[in-house]
Amino acid sequence: MKPIPTLEWKHDRLILLDQRRLPSSESYIQCASVEELAEAIRTLTVRGAPAIGIAAAWGAVLAMIQSGGGTDFRERCLEYLDVLGGTRPTAVNLFTCLDVQRKIVQSCGSWEEGVSLLMESASKLQREDLEASLAMGRFGSDLLPEECTVLTHCNAGGLATAGLGTALAVVYQAFECGKLKLVYADETRPLLQGARLTSWELSRAGIPVRVIPDSAAASVIRSGKIDAVITGADRVAMNGDSANKIGTYSLALAAAEAGVPFYIVAPVSTFDPDSPDGSFIRIEERGREELASLGGTQLLPEGVDVFNPAFDVTPVRFITGIVCERGVIKAPLELESKVDKN
Repeated sequence: MKPIPTLEWKHDRLILLDQRRLPSSESYIQCASVEELAEAIRTLTVRGAPAIGIAAAWGAVLAMIQSGGGTDFRERCLEYLDVLGGTRPTAVNLFTCLDVQRKIVQSCGSWEEGVSLLMESASKLQREDLEASLAMGRFGSDLLPEECTVLTHCNAGGLATAGLGTALAVVYQAFECGKLKLVYADETRPLLQGARLTSWELSRAGIPVRVIPDSAAASVIRSGKIDAVITGADRVAMNGDSANKIGTYSLALAAAEAGVPFYIVAPVSTFDPDSPDGSFIRIEERGREELASLGGTQLLPEGVDVFNPAFDVTPVRFITGIVCERGVIKAPLELESKVDKN
């Protein structure tokens, strides 16, 4: 399976696959400024915690270029990084990658050196993300039985990373090994990342996929058709509590009731040492428009308010294991030993 070209640095621009337009069209946008990239992240042109982080790492190169040299180039560049940091509050990879780039900005000897070092660092982070995808795929596939059927939520594939994905890296590896029979993909309201993106990815790879309404997931799990539930995460607290797309917690509860294993798959960059548990994770709330209309059709009466959280937190007690590029974590004490980011 080849990595999906989610993002590419070319001619001092970051080229992004516009995920808002999938699956109807495969088109790309060019970000030549921090402002353009920040808007692309906010509007989900690029999405998925690892992909957001890698995009922000390349955004730091744009920031340095925009700073234009001069005696205060560091200060101007750091201000641009703050703009990127204000785009999505829950995905910790954004802040992890920006912290790496911020240290380079603060320590570089000149503007020219800063541009060069930031490009080298962004390229390294992107390469490491692909390597992490491959490792997570191997570790996660080993957890699955032969002739298995899995259920996943949202999109945690190549579109959400710079590689093959997190949860879907496991799917790709299991299919390649002949272990995987079928994937059920929740539609994932309100933006339908499962219906639009996961089904597009898997069908593109020749993997059998069946899309179901979110409201059908619990009964499908209970029916005995599902051997494992596998999702990604946007932030993992140090006790193992995990934030992922809204609706993930419901799946974990249903899986626990049915005795079906529930796995989180996320790279080390998604683990947050500043969050002792899930109560420390800030949950992004998105706008009314995502619920009020769909494809130009009005769904809500005028004046009706909404509550639109983008994520929920699954407590660690409902998680069978967390797969990262360093192995499978089955207890909080194992987590600390595997997640040293230094």
